[in-house]
Amino acid sequence: MNKFFYLSTCDTCKKIMKTLQLPEQIELIDIKFRPILEDELDRMKDLSGSFESLFSKKAIKYRSLGLNTQNLMELDFKRLILVEYTFLKRPILVIDDHIVIGNSKEAIDKMLKLSEQIK
Repeated sequence: MNKFFYLSTCDTCKKIMKTLQLPEQIELIDIKFRPILEDELDRMKDLSGSFESLFSKKAIKYRSLGLNTQNLMELDFKRLILVEYTFLKRPILVIDDHIVIGNSKEAIDKMLKLSEQIK
């Protein structure tokens, strides 16, 4: 699976995409318009170690729905990501057996190195 999950309305995602200049072998998936498939999410969980690692606690709905006061379990994180795209931490780059999650400088550096291996 060579995929880049992002949100087209997110300025940070757009900036990262411009920086990465991803090769065409990487499928670009705008999660606002193409929902995350359960098998894709399961694969990302296998690579990252947990659904929680893929979950964005910065999403506006996390607090507005009161989820920040609940004791969420792994399957809750999975269900929430599948139901509401804003709960997916982004961007996420998956290349073969490697995954990079988020927009920290360290994550972007890892994405650059990983994407260059495909070019």
